[in-house]
Amino acid sequence: MLKKTVFADDYRPVALVIGSGFGGLAAAIRLSQRGYRVRVLEKLDAPGGRASVFKKDGFTFDAGPTIITAPFLLEELWELCGEKFTDDVDLRLMEPFYRIRFDDGTHFDYTGNLEQMRQEVAKFAPEDLVGFEQFLQEAEKCYKLGFEDLSSVAFDSLSDLLAALPSMVRMKAWESIYTLVARYFKNPKLRQVMSFHPLLIGGNPFSVTAVYALINSLERRHGVFSAMGGTGSIVKGLVRLLRDQGVEIECNTEVKKIVVKNGQATGITTADGSFIAADIVVSNADAAWTYQKLLAPEDRRVWTDKKVANSKYSMSLFVWYFGIDRQYADIPHHMILLGKRYKELLNDIFKRKILADDFSLYLHRPTATDPALAPAGCDTFYVLSPVPNLDSGTDWHAHTEAYRQTIADYLEATVMPGFQSHLKTSFCMTPQDFQDRLLSVKGAAFGFEPLLLQSAWFRPHNRSEDVKGLFMVGAGTHPGAGIPGVLSSAKALMSVVPTVEQVQAQAAKSLRESVA
Repeated sequence: MLKKTVFADDYRPVALVIGSGFGGLAAAIRLSQRGYRVRVLEKLDAPGGRASVFKKDGFTFDAGPTIITAPFLLEELWELCGEKFTDDVDLRLMEPFYRIRFDDGTHFDYTGNLEQMRQEVAKFAPEDLVGFEQFLQEAEKCYKLGFEDLSSVAFDSLSDLLAALPSMVRMKAWESIYTLVARYFKNPKLRQVMSFHPLLIGGNPFSVTAVYALINSLERRHGVFSAMGGTGSIVKGLVRLLRDQGVEIECNTEVKKIVVKNGQATGITTADGSFIAADIVVSNADAAWTYQKLLAPEDRRVWTDKKVANSKYSMSLFVWYFGIDRQYADIPHHMILLGKRYKELLNDIFKRKILADDFSLYLHRPTATDPALAPAGCDTFYVLSPVPNLDSGTDWHAHTEAYRQTIADYLEATVMPGFQSHLKTSFCMTPQDFQDRLLSVKGAAFGFEPLLLQSAWFRPHNRSEDVKGLFMVGAGTHPGAGIPGVLSSAKALMSVVPTVEQVQAQAAKSLRESVA
């Protein structure tokens, strides 16, 4: 019988990270710096997850996130590795942040410059200027209480929730962001301008908590940026940081099961049947998919099949990527085209779950900032339409082309006259792709809908409530979707993940007990 267990000096516990989105890459860097031996497993053929990159016919397309806010959260990751973010990534401040175009052709240029914002407000409703100043104060309060104080704190226990309650009360978290905005603005167009932000993270402005007013302050304080080379250049930089730490991204490796023994995650099995052992498992996969598809029912007492099925899910997205052999210099990098209906359209998407005949759109023209993303004299675009998730029952194989053509005709009739005769490349992503390619339950583009009772402690915890040694990062866990949200989830992770010394001590204890 062994009387003493000795670990080699170079023994380091293994952390498996499922998925290489921003959350997974940030977690891998932080875990590596903590002393773990990290392996990152990615289903797709390249890193990035929802932030992967498509290249076609000389055009470069960011698959998903294109709006970079809170760059200090990225800078922290480079600093952890003793390096400078600016050595890898060149961010450019957007001016305006967004152009919001209404269906009647008028537009609001949303910017970080307060005087310019006052001018834009006055252009639509001078009588709302007082309300605008009051709204800014509310946004600042939500930023301080909701982002600075709570975003990177893991809501790991009921006591964490109770400690946050006073702040939630001060922010009137039970109100919707639209209710808050409507208190300070009477003009219907300004109400849309000041309340649309939650749509960028999968939330209905008429349902999500007023806490999301913090986005206004976050953007004004820190700016809205785009990266030269596209968002994919940030992914490339993160992958380089990991590679320099000896961590490779293992692509084309789909995880099929998280293996649990005596309530403890012990590793994973892949699509080819291989078993990979681990001391801890960190899932950057869709949280609902993780619980529903990767864990056996007997290993779940909190996130049961019934709870996962009964949860509310975000909308999905229809995205058309296209390149043209001419340029539209009057279209800014980020443009939002609002349709005739606002609340009614959102009801169709989130509540009725029907694919409406009309839409609101986000038009992304990255070549406004970086011409190298298209051949000379050309423009790269994608246009995104929020649509219901797969609960709508829409047969996207049958509807994709007709829906794409309707969007193309609308763009041609409004901001891009004549563009369809200049198309050089074109392809689409639908809610079906979010389910089949990105493994998102119901094809929901942002996972669980960010309602008050599906946020913070009520959201899947950063430390799994069901399985020891299993942790969550990404849009489906606290604090939620969006690049700042998923990067903050990796920070929150570090407050609940065990130290290397704790894992080593537990491993030594288990070994002693097994041979006793």
